[in-house]
Amino acid sequence: MAKKPSSDDAAIPEDIATMSFEAALEELEDIVRELETGEGNLDASITGYTRGVHLKQHCEAKLKEAEARIEKIVVGADGTVAGAEPFDEE
Repeated sequence: MAKKPSSDDAAIPEDIATMSFEAALEELEDIVRELETGEGNLDASITGYTRGVHLKQHCEAKLKEAEARIEKIVVGADGTVAGAEPFDEE
């Protein structure tokens, strides 16, 4: 009988969770390029694919966070900006 995936199986590794959006996207693009070449062994491809899934999930979460911050920003009639949160660089 096949093992059901647990929430731990889907957990994003700590090294990915601390990445900036840009760093995660760059690594994801590198993995995609490697997989597209079809070179390398099956195990390395599976490992790369799995890491790519985690990187994709992390990038999507970062985009959702940014979208939520943007939605809070209100520009007044006089052009003043309200609701903007300070940017925290990671």
